[in-house]
Amino acid sequence: MTYCLGMLLEAGLVMMADTRTNAGVDNISSYKKLHILESSEAMCVIACTAGNLSVSQLAFNYLAEGLPEIEEGAGRRRIAGMANMHRVAGLVGEAIHCAREEIKEATGENQYDFTASMLVGGRFAGRPLRLFHIYSVGNFISCQPDRPFLQIGETKYGRPILDRAARWEMALDDAVKTGLLSFDSTMRSNLGVGRPIDLAVLPADEGQPMLTRRIEEEDAYFDELSRLWAKALAEVRKGIPMPPFMAGVGGAQAAG
Repeated sequence: MTYCLGMLLEAGLVMMADTRTNAGVDNISSYKKLHILESSEAMCVIACTAGNLSVSQLAFNYLAEGLPEIEEGAGRRRIAGMANMHRVAGLVGEAIHCAREEIKEATGENQYDFTASMLVGGRFAGRPLRLFHIYSVGNFISCQPDRPFLQIGETKYGRPILDRAARWEMALDDAVKTGLLSFDSTMRSNLGVGRPIDLAVLPADEGQPMLTRRIEEEDAYFDELSRLWAKALAEVRKGIPMPPFMAGVGGAQAAG
């Protein structure tokens, strides 16, 4: 399983992806799912992948080689030649769609679910940051300030804290902390998601550099974050009043 998270904020872009892959309980390994597709003065494009690895790998090959132009003889279309991030999202979606169709045709499998999805974020120089969720059939949606995050993969366990805490105006360090808590919650409930976690932070201020980091299996900050979060949840739970309708039914109030 996989969990990937993208947060598009006033202060910048945060993207995270775990690295765990599995083909059954006895075949678990790690694979990088956060990729810097372009990084130059002209543009920066980051992608996180979830789903079938063969589809995502072939899609990346298409993007590296370039997709054929619509008009014959016009050359190939690559990310570096796109006019804006919306066009980049469309090109990535086309690459995913072509990869799925090629694999299905080569294997003769029509029943198997060859699906892959991506989060693609970044910017062109002088333009706003953008973040897109690209679906397995190639269509996509863009992230908006009223819900400034997108998820793919195993999303349900890490979403509650994002729904409560993620805000367009939050600072980047707070966003990274909240994102890591979302990953911690997911990892607690699903062993198919695990460290290392790859992280990329692209500030809205173009004068600041992009930060990339890998949260390893033995990362002191993540270990402390997980411990403190569990402790805080336990303390808050204890501080909430017991249900009054349970008095006298053998609950804690009756025992006191």
